[in-house]
Amino acid sequence: NTLVGVEALVRWQHPTRGMVPPLHFIPFAEQTGFVRLLTLWIFEACARQWPQLQALGVQRVSVNLSTRDLLDAELPQRLQAIGQRHGVAPTAFCLEITESAIMDEPQRALSVLEALSAAGYKLSIDDFGTGYSSLAYLKRLPVDELKIDRSFVLAMETDEDDAKIVRSTIDLAHNL
Repeated sequence: NTLVGVEALVRWQHPTRGMVPPLHFIPFAEQTGFVRLLTLWIFEACARQWPQLQALGVQRVSVNLSTRDLLDAELPQRLQAIGQRHGVAPTAFCLEITESAIMDEPQRALSVLEALSAAGYKLSIDDFGTGYSSLAYLKRLPVDELKIDRSFVLAMETDEDDAKIVRSTIDLAHNL
């Protein structure tokens, strides 16, 4: 019964269209490269709000990173600068990535992830189980947690196959 963590989710309140769901603008942001600016904007907003979040008992805020973010060798320094500007330690953040983001350019992504991990950020693989992750890469990633995709979790009480996948994934995560 204690709030310990939150996830930053972006929403767009358009002046004439109203609420625009992420599915309608994130792919465009990804294609154009604007998602890198969006990530920094979200990270900045979280860092700015950190004192209020801490007052609620939040120990960590999760922020999603895109494929393009993982190709930016300067990302660790950019995030560090934002954190320093607001007096927020890297340990206050968990950076979430998808399996597919890692697999596009694995060596480059691994280099950025290692730098982020070394700086003190927690790392999580989001929607785990829906991508095409290689176990060879998974064992090398400096990841702190796996977030099993909800398509497995939602039906695990009624679908024995989903329950097996969830149990096996938890065992895999603990063993890694």
